[in-house]
Amino acid sequence: MIKWLTILALPALAGDWQLALPGLAYEWPRDHALHREFKTEWWYLTGNLRATDGRRFGYQLTFFRQGLRPPGAPAVASRFVGDALKFGHFTITDVTAKEFHFTQTMKRGAFGEAGFGEGNRVAWLGDWALELAADGAFVARATDGERALSLRLERAKPWAIHGEGGISNKAVEAGHASHYYSGTRLRSKGTLRIGGKELAVDGESWFDHEWASSPLASGQVGWDWFSVQLDDGSELMLYQLRRKDGTVDGASSGSWIAPDGTVTHLRREEIELKPTRRWKSAKTGGDYPIGWQVRVPSLRLDIAVSTPVENQELVLKPVVYWEGLIDIAGTREGLAVKGHGYLELTGYAGEIVGLSGP
Repeated sequence: MIKWLTILALPALAGDWQLALPGLAYEWPRDHALHREFKTEWWYLTGNLRATDGRRFGYQLTFFRQGLRPPGAPAVASRFVGDALKFGHFTITDVTAKEFHFTQTMKRGAFGEAGFGEGNRVAWLGDWALELAADGAFVARATDGERALSLRLERAKPWAIHGEGGISNKAVEAGHASHYYSGTRLRSKGTLRIGGKELAVDGESWFDHEWASSPLASGQVGWDWFSVQLDDGSELMLYQLRRKDGTVDGASSGSWIAPDGTVTHLRREEIELKPTRRWKSAKTGGDYPIGWQVRVPSLRLDIAVSTPVENQELVLKPVVYWEGLIDIAGTREGLAVKGHGYLELTGYAGEIVGLSGP
């Protein structure tokens, strides 16, 4: 997911933040929790849901932590001096109504109203929360006042580790990397309140967790990130990092997750991405490629990416990006496949603010 992120460029105290280096032995549930020695971390949920009346919805729920005081910084007495900025994004896409709703929340956490890694709570921001149930499932909830989502998310496949050697590179230059894993297929069931009604919903979600201390490299202006769940039981994650000169960074990569959970790393040269449809925002002027043809010859995979709702742009301060549900149709190994997923597009409506990375 990698999941995504634009992290605010706030100054941090000088200190020794840990870099993402090869050799990490991932362990769960330990690695669902906070990694305070890293400057940037996020927990990212996206999903495709259907209500019992047949209506289709997409959602995004993300918790971000941006470190302000590195480990070892001098202790302070005031609880208002925070170690990290805590914020999140919550969206609902109503496919039938062609509506997209988004909101952002930010909490200081001085009185425990926001935080990370406490007991069964993985992350929380007021009444937004991601929790770990006793049986290992996630429980997620969020509200923007008019809309509310509550889901139980059960993992259907093993956790997928992205990259090579325990790190996911974000630039050809050394030092730009993250630790990154995903739950590529989570069975999702719960309730959605929208339009004054509470609907029972179920479907599939994708979970990204990523932590790092290094920003994108100079010269990178944005990225295109895909999470794809196919009806043959396989998944695909791809990200393409774009440079100011119009080229694609060689560190761009992806992962193929077979039906049995086996993960295959995909290098930049193995992936072919071609925009096929664009949408221009009347609000920001951002010109987004919302349709794509994706080919991975080594997998004999050829799929078309489309979306039923053009406007899934989050216009926040100071961040603007497009992220929304997508539909998939194409072939794999000569057989027809369909699916769904999520697409994230950054850097199309002005420069990226701060640190980021898929």
